[in-house]
Amino acid sequence: MKDILLLASFDGLKVWLNSIGSGALNFAVKVILAAVVLIIGIKIINKLIELLKKGLEKGKADAGVVSFLCSILKYALYFVLAMIILSQFGVTASSVVAVLGSVGVTIGLALQGSLANLAGGVLILLLKPFVIGDYIIEKATGQEGTVEAITICYTRLLTTDNKRIMIPNGMLSNTSIINVSTMDKRRVDVTVGVAYDSDIAKVKEVLASIIENDEARLADEPTVVFVDSLADSSINMGVRLWVATGDYWTTKWRVTENIKLEFDKNGISIPFPQLDVQIKK
Repeated sequence: MKDILLLASFDGLKVWLNSIGSGALNFAVKVILAAVVLIIGIKIINKLIELLKKGLEKGKADAGVVSFLCSILKYALYFVLAMIILSQFGVTASSVVAVLGSVGVTIGLALQGSLANLAGGVLILLLKPFVIGDYIIEKATGQEGTVEAITICYTRLLTTDNKRIMIPNGMLSNTSIINVSTMDKRRVDVTVGVAYDSDIAKVKEVLASIIENDEARLADEPTVVFVDSLADSSINMGVRLWVATGDYWTTKWRVTENIKLEFDKNGISIPFPQLDVQIKK
């Protein structure tokens, strides 16, 4: 009787070990299949994104739209890929949706900033306050630069000193933005102070000569020289001329320098704060 019980327990142990072995083998096969699906899926996703990008560019879609749609497609396809891999382990899409629905409020609160950025990106693409390649100034924080990309949550700027700035789309869609690249020409304004004993007629003549002869001035646009204000220690003169947008900064710097050089040649003084100290013995 004892031998029969021992044999039965041995057979049960054998069956249990066999079941463990087959389960481990099945799990290992599932892991291998999941890895293969992951590798192939990533390659397919990259190929689909590349095809979408080429198709949009061929259709002459805006670069910001191309960047944004590629980001959306990328995240959507990775979600589908994750569902496919999870299904290998018995997790169904319906169960995942049920779990997401049960914790939807929590996820919504946790991701409200990201959702706001997503909505902001959609508004930027629809309203087009700027496009890729524009130079913008964000007034809330003073950040500025050339728009490199508009992604699903952030807009990427490149500054003039080659620094990259990431600004949330939600912030850009809810603040004032200066786009200095929209128009093909800009007005250059320069203000300079002269002494109160200066000959205003001569000063205006010198300033007019400087801006009229500037190499970047648009000939079909008017130039203006005027008395801007009477300050405490100077008469502030203003000059205005129009140039192509790309020539704005070089023209502003050149005109400012030429004003100083021409004032020196013509004996026109630019006042500056001075302190007279008298020592009484």
